Parts: sequence; C-alpha cells; structure tokens
Amino acid sequence: NAAQDDSPLGLRNQLLLELLYDTGARVSEASDMTLAQMDQSARIIMITGKGNKTRIVPYGRYLEEHLQTYLTSSRPILMVHAKQAHDYLLVNKNGDKLTQSGIEYALKHLGRKAGLTQEVTAHMFRHTFATDLLNNGADLRTVQQLLGHSGLSTTQIYTHVTRENLQQSYRDFFPRA
Repeated sequence: NAAQDDSPLGLRNQLLLELLYDTGARVSEASDMTLAQMDQSARIIMITGKGNKTRIVPYGRYLEEHLQTYLTSSRPILMVHAKQAHDYLLVNKNGDKLTQSGIEYALKHLGRKAGLTQEVTAHMFRHTFATDLLNNGADLRTVQQLLGHSGLSTTQIYTHVTRENLQQSYRDFFPRA
C-alpha cells in the first residue's frame, strides 16, 4: 500500500487496529495491556478485563506480524522520549502509556484520514470481532469467553446481526424460500 505510514506512530497505529480487531479488546484493556501479557510463542494474550478477571485470547498471524514490526521498529524509538521505563504495549509519541482517550483520538484521526464519514471507535472493532466469529460458526459460549462477558445475555446482543445474516442467506440460497 503506497499510503502505508511506516513512521513509528504509523506502525503503532497499524498494531492498534490489528489488536482491536484480532482480540475484541475493550479500549481500557488495550490501553492497560503490557508486554508481560503477551505470549508471542503461543500467540495468546492474557487480557485483564472488568472486575480484574483475566481471559486468554489467541491471536492470528496478522497481529503477530504487526506486533513484531512494532516491537522492533517503533516502540524502541518512541520509548526514547519516555520519562520512565514501563511495560505498556501501546505508547504515545512521548513514550508514555497510550491512554483510552489517546486510542479514541488515534482511531478518529485514522477514520478521517481514510475518508470515512462515520466516526471510528474501539467498540466498533469489538463488535466486528464478535459478529465475525458468530457469522463464521463460533458458538455463543466461545464468543462470551473471548469478549470477557460475565453473562451470556450480554453476548446475545451480537446474535441479531447473525440472525439477519442467516435469514438473508436462507432467502438467497434456499430454493423454497
């Protein structure tokens, strides 16, 4: 992609987008994520969510690639400016922890840069993560665990999109529809 931003912040932003989509992490979870929570050899992240509950979320090769690039070509450069050493995964231009509002600001900026009219939020990635899992056959319990929902009723919110998908597929592909 000719428009790809390979600056340290550009690489951080690519990682941020991939992280949010690949894990369904809440904005607070992404902001608080540390290097110690990442098991790169097993490709899993121990995400600490609401009520200090930890869940294990696997991630794919796209996130792995962006993570490697970020950790070698971006984070060390950004960390030069840090007031103190820390273990936070996502950092801002000053090498400090990327806050929740910093994440939302970055997403808003990236959305505008991409020419999107709708504002991009971290929750959209979480919603898309859940919907894509369900649309591709994951069961509700699995999605509940991956999202860190305490009750199944919260996860069921995502099934309406899948139901619409099912109904459309039925109408499109079933000869007696």
